[in-house]
Formats: sequence, C-alpha cells, structure tokens
Amino acid sequence: MQDVVTRVSLLRRPRILSRAARLGAANYCRQRDLRRILGYGGLPKPAAAVMRLLEMESALNTARKAGEAGYSMIRHVDVLIALAGEAACLRAPGRPGEAKTAALADRRSRAAESAAPCP
Repeated sequence: MQDVVTRVSLLRRPRILSRAARLGAANYCRQRDLRRILGYGGLPKPAAAVMRLLEMESALNTARKAGEAGYSMIRHVDVLIALAGEAACLRAPGRPGEAKTAALADRRSRAAESAAPCP
C-alpha cells in the first residue's frame, strides 16, 4: 500500500482541474476550508483528512467521467484544493500547517500594507 503523499502525487486529472487546484492551494486555510468541505465535527489530523479527501475526490471523479447531472466542478476543485493543502501540511517540517500558516500570514500582511483604503 502506498503512503498518502504518494497517492496524492499520483493523481492524474484534467489540466484545468489541476491548475485551478494549484492556484487555489496558495490561499488554503485549514480551519476554514477543511471544516467547510468535511462538514461536521472536529478537524482530523492531516493524514486522516487526506484519506477522507481522497475518497471524496474519487467519487467526484467517477461522477465527472460518467457525466452525472449532480456533478459539481466547483466542489471537485474545492476538494482538490484541500487535498493539495493537506498534502503540503504533511510535507512541511514541524507541526502540520506551521510553515504554510506563517507564509500565508506574511503574504496577507504585505498585501494589507499595499492595499489602498476602501471608501
């Protein structure tokens, strides 16, 4: 059996889905996004979250391939973004999400400094 990071790296999806997920992963916030995608309860550890997200993504991909009317590309991209973010948490040294959270906070503070005040 493969480890979770290998399973994520072996996913092959259409370029448009992959690109949207890669771009969205830059703004991934575990507390906000993972809770919205998984729904109820507390947040699982990154490895458990990746496993649940892989199951959800597999079901969405099957629906996409079958052309089901209930398929949502937006939901599929959301799950792929969370999958990329959680995989990054697993790869990051130290606590899960520590490096990603620090980088995101730094980026947001620089953006807030350069933004013009709203009227």
